[in-house]
Amino acid sequence: MGKRADPDRFTVTKCALVPGLCLALLVRWCVAAHPYSGRGAPPMFGDYEAQRHWQEVTVHTPARHWYRNTTQNDLQYWGLDYPPLSAYHSLLLGLAAERLEPESVRLFASRGYEGEAHKSFMRCSVFLSDLYFYVSAALCLCLDAERVATRRGPLRRTDVGAALLLLYPGLVLVDHGHFQYNCVSLGLFLWATFFVVAVENDTLATIFFVLALNYKQMELYHALPFFVYLLRKCFASLPPRGRASHVLHRFNKLAIAVLCSFFIIWYPLVHTWDDVLQILRRLFPLQRGVFEDKVANVWCAANVLVKLRDVYSNEQMVRLCLGCTLVASLPACADLFFRINRKKFVLCLINVSLAFFLFSYQVHEKSILLAAVPVALHLPEDPFVCFWFLLVSTFSMLPLLLRDGLLVPFLCSTAIYVAFYSIALQLGGRGPGVLGLLSAGAVHEAARVDSGLGRVALKLLSTLFFLSLQGMCWLALGALLVAPPPRYPDLFPLLISAFCCLHFLLFLAYFTWQQLRLPAAVPAQPKPKNN
Repeated sequence: MGKRADPDRFTVTKCALVPGLCLALLVRWCVAAHPYSGRGAPPMFGDYEAQRHWQEVTVHTPARHWYRNTTQNDLQYWGLDYPPLSAYHSLLLGLAAERLEPESVRLFASRGYEGEAHKSFMRCSVFLSDLYFYVSAALCLCLDAERVATRRGPLRRTDVGAALLLLYPGLVLVDHGHFQYNCVSLGLFLWATFFVVAVENDTLATIFFVLALNYKQMELYHALPFFVYLLRKCFASLPPRGRASHVLHRFNKLAIAVLCSFFIIWYPLVHTWDDVLQILRRLFPLQRGVFEDKVANVWCAANVLVKLRDVYSNEQMVRLCLGCTLVASLPACADLFFRINRKKFVLCLINVSLAFFLFSYQVHEKSILLAAVPVALHLPEDPFVCFWFLLVSTFSMLPLLLRDGLLVPFLCSTAIYVAFYSIALQLGGRGPGVLGLLSAGAVHEAARVDSGLGRVALKLLSTLFFLSLQGMCWLALGALLVAPPPRYPDLFPLLISAFCCLHFLLFLAYFTWQQLRLPAAVPAQPKPKNN
């Protein structure tokens, strides 16, 4: 454990959280004033309508029918395809909406409903969910990070680190612009991470991760690191006598936490195995294909050269994706198991979620958020590369954001993030100005600190960063100003996907190398209780 920070300095830092937090909340509120997914676009509209429709279904139909095709629940029209906790959240919001504006959730009659008062209610529901789950967890993690930090620097300050985590444009644009509730599942994930790296309470970490997984099944991207870390902790720091019984006791405690959590969440919805299978079929619709739309992963890029659907069946692609994902995840998971420590845990989260995004089945462009949030957590340790990753991850969703009419929020939120990162570097007297980030030479000094790289490698890295920025600028201008050939209407979305996929492959190699080069450490032990 690092040396504790000075109490007076820590109190001042907590007070300094307020401006950054207010800025992050203000950016969210401003983005919410812009269009959302599917606005005025019948017959299916978009993700906004999906979330509203789930409120309608959960309020007016029995729980056992939420995932079944019935006369009151047409699964072809935005059928519920998230786990039960997400359905309960929709029910809670639906009950509130019914009380405030009954027409917004009237069965069948409310399809495509876009009343102004209901829009405000929906936007507020995301804002409050974000504040309650994601923002609270982010602040706790950043407070603990500074408290135990062994090195000082502007990016390790609680106020700066929290602002950089909360101002990440990707999550703000998707949740408060496009319209989703990723902040809930990612907030629960951050709370689970907090109980691993800060409190070291494995039982609470297990419960909160089960909650995250039961809100969105995409949290499977983070499941392997949690499983490996918590399993390895069962064998850590055991007395010489009764070793087997202690391992069994620890394992059973975590297993009971998992089983009880799942039972409580699923019991209202299932009474037979057929109910369970029906929900699982909704959560994992294999018939949709290996990817939807243009996504910055390996299969979408490979599909340009080889039409995967013509070569492989869905079942074959599932097996291929599973095998490739496990192979790509294996180095990080094996290293975490045999050389466990908490810094490796965060890097393992990055590497495994990136492997899932690049190689798994049924990937959406928004799934990159599952890798981006752990990268944002790791930013104080490796600011240059993490900042670069966060820019690319936001840019990878540009085609989606353009369809939703979110160009202005994209440009503004990205500019704010770049400016804040530049200011944070300048606080340490080692960063370029805001405009200096467009120069390869200017970012070289920023990359030097905390990288552990040699001079030649640093020069290469900063040059690649410069070229990457130029590539993003030119591709964005092309997507905005150049009409694609009639034969290739998706030319620019595909170019953006391939461009970002190459970046993500290189980031996976880099972060895997960073994890492997960390020295092994004694497994984290529970903190001694104060008398």
